[in-house]
Amino acid sequence: MSALSSFRERYLLRFWSPLPTLVALGVISAYYFAMTGTFWAVTGEFTRWGGHVLSWFGLQPQEWSYFKIIGLQGTPFDRIDGVMIIGMFLGALVCALWAGNVSLRWPTSKRRLLQGLIGGVIAGFGARLAMGCNLAAFFTGIPMFSVHAWAFMFSTVIGAWFGVKISLLPFLRIPLKVGGKAAALPTAEALARRAKLQWRLGMGVLAIAALFAAWRFEVSLVLGMACLFGLLFGGLIERAQICFTSAARDLWTTGRTQAALGILLGMAAACVGTFAAIHNGLPPKIFWMGPNAVIGGVLFGIGIVLAGGCETGWMYRSMEGQVHFWVVGVGNVIGGTLVAVYWDQLGTSLALPYPKLNLLQEFGPGGGLLITFAGLALCMLLVQLNAQRFTRKRKPSDARHQDADAVA
Repeated sequence: MSALSSFRERYLLRFWSPLPTLVALGVISAYYFAMTGTFWAVTGEFTRWGGHVLSWFGLQPQEWSYFKIIGLQGTPFDRIDGVMIIGMFLGALVCALWAGNVSLRWPTSKRRLLQGLIGGVIAGFGARLAMGCNLAAFFTGIPMFSVHAWAFMFSTVIGAWFGVKISLLPFLRIPLKVGGKAAALPTAEALARRAKLQWRLGMGVLAIAALFAAWRFEVSLVLGMACLFGLLFGGLIERAQICFTSAARDLWTTGRTQAALGILLGMAAACVGTFAAIHNGLPPKIFWMGPNAVIGGVLFGIGIVLAGGCETGWMYRSMEGQVHFWVVGVGNVIGGTLVAVYWDQLGTSLALPYPKLNLLQEFGPGGGLLITFAGLALCMLLVQLNAQRFTRKRKPSDARHQDADAVA
């Protein structure tokens, strides 16, 4: 096997380990903040997309309170978040094509489409109520030293527990189909042709992405860098199959710890770079520590489990051709836009009266950093203790009772 073939087999065809990839994403997100002045976030921009759609029908969403907070100027091609998200989609598509992992895939049951839409709406609504999703109010929110992100993280885990319980209800269980006619497997020649075609398409999409980045660089350095960071974010989440839903769901179903520990380590890595950028004068993104963060987190946790994927999860899976996650994405946009519609009622009671708490201001730079690291360390310990519930050896008496029941 040639060196090129070996490299492709190891890095472009096989999925990557999520733990080191999440640490890398934490480091890269800190650089992204330092170079663009904003954090890695997606649902705010998805809500702006919903605002643009509403404006097509004669409404004036730019006059609404919520869009005055998050902004609705320009187009996705003019905004840092918009350009970055386009880069994410392109980066995920390039890597999926290079791996030969793109194919149109429908869910086994149409019920999953409705469940994905409802789950996406709930997750999008919860995310924007809390002013962030698994990124802005979690993975990149905690490294901003915003207290609301801690409330959102713990509430999301609780919401995931409710989501697991709801997903197990009989009317949501997908019946297994037995005796159906199996589809013919493609030949080795057909697979080789498909892989070759997708490799070429991937190179073509990469060329389009490079042209898009060059076009944005002509406008400003920040927009061009946002596109490049988006390509990197999208490629990494696709190669490592990064989905925060599995991390939260596994805490309650299997006790697997790799994704959860990777997220926590990634946030710890991001804290260092973000702290340095803030120390050098960049203002952190701090939001209200009110009931909106708790309620939004619970709704987000329920929604992502019902939908089967979070924001990062549905983005790369949709690029792989999974139709179910196209529907989840539409639901996210709808849910976020609903918050904008009802923000005057929601925000005035759940968010705006409450303070924006910054750990670096409340406890000083050193104290805020130490408290954040201590909190992340405590979370790692809780994840490990939770995992022991699934690995603890049964007592001999329990085993005898189970054996007796089996014989009976």
